[in-house]
Amino acid sequence: MKIISKQKKIKKKIILIGCGGHAKVCADLILNNNKYQMVGFVCSKKKNSNLQIIGTDKELKEIRKKYKYALIGVGQIKDSTIRRKIFNNLKKLNFNLPVIKSKDSLISNNTKVDEGTIIMDGAIIRPDVKIGYNSIINTKVIIEHDVEIGNNTHISTGVIVNGNVKIGNNVFIGSGSIIVNNIKIKSNSFIKAGTTIKENF
Repeated sequence: MKIISKQKKIKKKIILIGCGGHAKVCADLILNNNKYQMVGFVCSKKKNSNLQIIGTDKELKEIRKKYKYALIGVGQIKDSTIRRKIFNNLKKLNFNLPVIKSKDSLISNNTKVDEGTIIMDGAIIRPDVKIGYNSIINTKVIIEHDVEIGNNTHISTGVIVNGNVKIGNNVFIGSGSIIVNNIKIKSNSFIKAGTTIKENF
């Protein structure tokens, strides 16, 4: 009997923009991902670090000639401006910004997630959820059915978003917050950690 060996799937090489704490978490997720191979970090400026830094923001045009895929590893708390600027710059340079999903997340097949969004470990996302581009769904977030989340939005660790909630663009929702059913949260909102939202915000 002839034995045919399985060919090892070649991973796509990806760079990570940012060198802070959030970038380290993103890198860890990529390292446990079967689809992408982490190449290195791009920082605002070169600095002494134990990270594999391959260049600075000013060198992205040259880096693009070698690498096609990029992920934004810059976090977002009070303001989404920096992430939005990086996203727009990467798009101008024709980088591909894939959706990165943790293998330890539980995501319905009926969920739609737009480019550049990352879904962290332990996240649970139920049916008919829509998530915009360049957003962060952080560790152990629960998003129930029929939720809409806009672009450039950060749903922090342990947040619970109940059914039929609509969340705008450029929103930050702090860790451990609870959004009850049928709530609308307008764009550019900032919600402190541990807040329970029972009315439109």
